[in-house]
Amino acid sequence: TKTSARKQKGAEKWSVRNSSCSHNVSCFFHQFEGKTSFGMSIFNLGNAIMGSGILGLAYAMSNTGILLFLFLLTAVAALSAYSIHLLLKASGVVGIRAYEQLGYRAFGTPGKMAAGIAITLQNIGAMSSYLFIVKSEFPLVIQAFLRADNNHGEWYLNGNYLVVLVTVSVILPLALMKQLGYLGYTSGFSLSCMVFFLSVIYKKFQISCPFEEFSHNSTAINLHSNVSAFTDHAHSYDNGHVVDEDHCSPRMFTINSQTAYTIPILAFAFVCHPEVLPIYTELRNPSQKKMQQVSNISILIMYTMYFLAALFGYLTFKENVEAELLHTYSRIDPYDTLILCVRLAVLTAVTLTVPIVLFPVRRAIQQMIFPNKTFHWLRHIAIAVVLLIFINMLVIFAPNILGIFGIIGATSAPCLIFIFPAVFYIRIVPKDEEPMRSTPKLVAACFAGLGVLFMIMSLSFIIIDWTMGSSNAAGGH
Repeated sequence: TKTSARKQKGAEKWSVRNSSCSHNVSCFFHQFEGKTSFGMSIFNLGNAIMGSGILGLAYAMSNTGILLFLFLLTAVAALSAYSIHLLLKASGVVGIRAYEQLGYRAFGTPGKMAAGIAITLQNIGAMSSYLFIVKSEFPLVIQAFLRADNNHGEWYLNGNYLVVLVTVSVILPLALMKQLGYLGYTSGFSLSCMVFFLSVIYKKFQISCPFEEFSHNSTAINLHSNVSAFTDHAHSYDNGHVVDEDHCSPRMFTINSQTAYTIPILAFAFVCHPEVLPIYTELRNPSQKKMQQVSNISILIMYTMYFLAALFGYLTFKENVEAELLHTYSRIDPYDTLILCVRLAVLTAVTLTVPIVLFPVRRAIQQMIFPNKTFHWLRHIAIAVVLLIFINMLVIFAPNILGIFGIIGATSAPCLIFIFPAVFYIRIVPKDEEPMRSTPKLVAACFAGLGVLFMIMSLSFIIIDWTMGSSNAAGGH
């Protein structure tokens, strides 16, 4: 009968999947296959790509010029899509849909451990950076909404309390979801918040350059009444210093001491590779072509959002733009309703991104510590709770760990984006299908070399920053 034929076919597929899993490698995730729609998968991957780094892209554009920034952004987006192609191709050859398991198939236990450690370090750094934003920005947003000029120690203006509150009430329940596909709805809302972030484009037509900083001692209650008067000023004030009007001219191409930082910033802005294979696993009617379409659409959406945010942020403030774009807007009017709503939207977006980023870490720990264990609720909950407690302790008790995160990001991100996908692809794809000197494998080898170059550059910039005692490198995923 047709029913028995379908059952037999399904059993054969399950047998093939199990046969592709080597010793000490878990196949527990296959039970979740095929339940997430195409659109939800785009939301999840787009949310994984999106990060707090969008706030620093206008500053990056000010150090490259519009045309050079557009070229670099396009190149990095294309390289990221190619990297995902390598992952999917290697995954399709062996029927494995977990980053750690690809490492095991390519290099055995050392490969699995290297991939798991890189994913854990990269994503813990990303989640900590998101919660640092909550810790620093949430109290200021509440204070601005309450029109409270000073913080008198109220608990609801304490960033440490707010981080714990947000973690327990929002992040933890979402992090306990059994399937990544369930987070598609929150991912869609998170992306909507970041789309709302683009409403700062409207400010380009309200704010003239040079601009005058807001002062609490000003007799003007509503600063918007003074916006039109800004055009009459010949100078603006930057930390008390006069800025000439020449600084208000946009540049198409520029090179300065900060330009080199733009390349790793843009590279890290498209880190989503640990989430690609879990999303592929849960995609309904999965295929390599379909997942590549999900990846390309997600990258294109974020590419558009990144460029618009950078362009209009830069055109608004030109060379006066700061590394954190919203802080520049707050210098004009910290009580502006639109900017406050945008800051709240960014807080919502980064908060809802944490569960997406936590999922691959939880799976990586499962693969490294409990390789032969199937899914179990107590283990699932315990790993999520311990991870969130650890991240909260980092955010609360380590006030300045950006240097550590910089080192982690400079080593793990190039590995996950460039080096691992390329070397896994070279090792896994059979030589009879693609010889070592074939064009695809030679291109993959060059791609891995590019990742090593990125790593050396990033570490060099961080060391130079430490040596000079500065922190100019804006980062963030």
